[in-house]
Amino acid sequence: MTTALISDIHANMGALNAVLGDIKSNGITDIICLGDLVGYGPEPAEVVERAMEWRVVLMGNHDEAVVKFACGFNPVARAAVQWTREQLEPGFFSGKTKKNRWTFLSSLPLTHTQDGYFFVHGSPRDPTMEYIFKTDTIDLTGEIPEKIRDIMSRFERVCFVGHTHEPGIITDDAIFLTPTEIDHRYTFEEGRKYIVNVGSVGQPRDGDSKSCYLLLDGNRIEFRRVAYDVNATAEKIFKNTHLDRRSGERLLLGR
Repeated sequence: MTTALISDIHANMGALNAVLGDIKSNGITDIICLGDLVGYGPEPAEVVERAMEWRVVLMGNHDEAVVKFACGFNPVARAAVQWTREQLEPGFFSGKTKKNRWTFLSSLPLTHTQDGYFFVHGSPRDPTMEYIFKTDTIDLTGEIPEKIRDIMSRFERVCFVGHTHEPGIITDDAIFLTPTEIDHRYTFEEGRKYIVNVGSVGQPRDGDSKSCYLLLDGNRIEFRRVAYDVNATAEKIFKNTHLDRRSGERLLLGR
């Protein structure tokens, strides 16, 4: 069964709808989300409501910040967290729908494991907060960096992550492969380990404004890019006085 792996939607319903349309067009119904349903974007309630339909949804750092507290967030992200909390947190007289959304967001698991694959938002060492960057594969002595060795030791076969918004594959010999370098497709070799970043649906940061997600079919993966109306989402952010317009501007640049 082919599974769609999505991550970092960041309350961008326009991007999510486009990606879900692409998933459906491929005849796929199984979805795993690696977190960050909310943050930065203008439609947190709508995204959380849709996410309640998926088989697995993990906790991201922005989700965690909304239901708990925003520690280590920059002012732009912190302002979005505060506004998002105001939109989602139910009061005494709130209806069942709002309460159910909050309960769902508050109870998201940190990790998921199946078929030798490990799924997490950030890293096996810190599920919500630790980033795994391309630069982490670089060692001036030519050795495999300790950070990569340690992370690789914490899962069985392949670890799928989000968080950085930059798609790619890190091999067990610390080589970073971009989707373009592998023609967007890759087959995992037996006996080797990989860290795979599935990219971001709602806020890509690899210089391409199109949404990014991944298809997993056995030991094969495919990165997919989906265009959506970036200007419409950016305009919604610009019109929301509680969100920093920089969150919209960066959508246009894919940064």
